[in-house]
Amino acid sequence: MTENLKVFRHRIRLGCARLRRCAAGFAASVATGLVLTAAPIAATAQDDHHIQLPMLGDSSSGLVSRAREKELGSMWLRMFRSQVRTSSDALLQQYVENSLKSLAEYSPLEDKSLDVVVVNNDTMNAFAVPGGVVGVHTGLFLFAENEDQFASVLAHELAHLSQRHYARSLEAQRNSTLPTLAGMLGALVLAATAGGDAGLAAMTATQAAALDNQLRFSRQNEQEADRVGIETLAKAGMDPQAAGEMFEQMLKATRYYRRPPEFLLTHPVTEKRIADAKLRANRMEKVPLRDSREYHLMRARIRVAAEATPQQAVKRFQAELRGINDNEDAARYGLALAQTAAGKPDSAIDTLQPLLEKEPDKDAFILARADIDLSRQDYTSATKRLQKAVDDSPKNHALIMGLANAHFKAGNYLAAERILKKHSRMRRKDPAVWYLLAETHGLAGDIVGVHEARAEYYILNGVFDKALQHLRHGVRLAKNDYQTHAILEQRMKDVIKMQEKAKEL
Repeated sequence: MTENLKVFRHRIRLGCARLRRCAAGFAASVATGLVLTAAPIAATAQDDHHIQLPMLGDSSSGLVSRAREKELGSMWLRMFRSQVRTSSDALLQQYVENSLKSLAEYSPLEDKSLDVVVVNNDTMNAFAVPGGVVGVHTGLFLFAENEDQFASVLAHELAHLSQRHYARSLEAQRNSTLPTLAGMLGALVLAATAGGDAGLAAMTATQAAALDNQLRFSRQNEQEADRVGIETLAKAGMDPQAAGEMFEQMLKATRYYRRPPEFLLTHPVTEKRIADAKLRANRMEKVPLRDSREYHLMRARIRVAAEATPQQAVKRFQAELRGINDNEDAARYGLALAQTAAGKPDSAIDTLQPLLEKEPDKDAFILARADIDLSRQDYTSATKRLQKAVDDSPKNHALIMGLANAHFKAGNYLAAERILKKHSRMRRKDPAVWYLLAETHGLAGDIVGVHEARAEYYILNGVFDKALQHLRHGVRLAKNDYQTHAILEQRMKDVIKMQEKAKEL
């Protein structure tokens, strides 16, 4: 473990200990909904006019500036990535990014540039962190039955960001003992790593009496996030009723626990909150029923991975195709993915072919067909298929990564390197791009490039000591290349500043 990561984790432990001693302060900060499933009780819609919410231009804006929030969010994301399993599925990442981007256009969020992290975790969870960081657990796809329900969660999290609930929570705590920012961020890391339940339970158990005053404000935050989120959903042309439906899904999920998780005992999703969301949605214009096939395709990808074995996934999707199914394309797609993973490429081709014939330009189907080619070591077919798709859609992240990966597996390292170097300039904050580029540089013989790409990967994961180590190696090897030498030296200075800021947290 690098020294700076040890320091950060030590600060997390200190922060969490401090949080337990001043739970009231912590509850108001974290209960703003940064962890979705810890959302507290909302007040009724009829009580809206009785609640005096702070204006966005009040003194809270001076307490934590937007620039400071952005800085904190970037640092938090780096540390978060160093401790949790994030998804490297480019197609899934692209879908979540596009969904959030689309919703953000209809939200009151001023800065619509977002950093999106998809977490490999089967719990129903999502979170928003000051500075425009939004996280989604893959398990959310398993619980949200349609795209509008899924989008209702994203809209709710965007509302927490647009209303600056983090800064306003600090304002509400002005006269109480404040946990450090390191403690807050560390607690969010802990909660996300533990899937929500254990982390929050450890920090809120036995604190009910102390929470009373602070929860009044966090209830207002939640009510406001519900209201703004539902309005955003409606403006985006989606069903505002989906928010209440998703709350019902959350409530239903708790019934599978022998004893509800501790955080749900102090911050329950209640029948009242569901009724309030439905009442609010009923006041809005009706939206024609629709369902996105794209969402169900992404859901199928996650369902395949969620099964214990590919063979079990094959059986599950075969059964769905034999029965009555409103999403036959998704079931067929899921079956093809499962058959490929199970080492049955011929069966996978037969399963996928009707989808390709119906929609030959669909990126999900093209990637699935290329994966079948790769499993059969037919690298020429895979690269030709993907190159044509990238030519037709030159900004499609998933197709570009698919093409680079196909070249990599085929041993065409120079071709993969050329693609990834260009793509890394477009997605500088994507660890998956830098990871594959580092591997590709190594096999292509560009050792300086290896050190540069690995440094960027470690920077994005908050492991600054390793980043500096690779940059130093790169500087030494690039001594005869003035431009590269200067770039790497400047990057070293940047990393040292990042390292100092991390210690300040």
